[in-house]
Amino acid sequence: MFRTKTKRIPEEVVMTVVRMGGCLRGKVTFSVAGEPTRVGLCHCTDCRQESGSAFTYFGIWPAHAFLSEGTTAEQGGRRFCPSCGSRLFACDEHEAEVKLGSLRDAPSGIVPTYELWIKRREPWLAALPDAEQFDEDRP
Repeated sequence: MFRTKTKRIPEEVVMTVVRMGGCLRGKVTFSVAGEPTRVGLCHCTDCRQESGSAFTYFGIWPAHAFLSEGTTAEQGGRRFCPSCGSRLFACDEHEAEVKLGSLRDAPSGIVPTYELWIKRREPWLAALPDAEQFDEDRP
């Protein structure tokens, strides 16, 4: 029998969650470290049209917490895989906006805290409980 001593992990050692994601074919991959700074749903016309859905589900991380590999194409600041067309993320020097449906692990456990453009929300979709509601963009 193999026995180990249980040691207490020092408080200064911080475990950081790293989530992996990517496109349908695996040609573009990315990772985000830590928890998102905010998570939302958007019902605006642009998000509906680019996602092909009634809304988009996204998380925002600081740019330094985001890494990607593979060649992406860009349209309107949004990055996607040129091979399979998967819409993945947008990134600037400050933050990365990740399409949470492109994360490998589902369900992700990442809960939206707000909804944007609710005036365009489909009437059959209920407001998320405890999520802040905005008629248009956040102030």
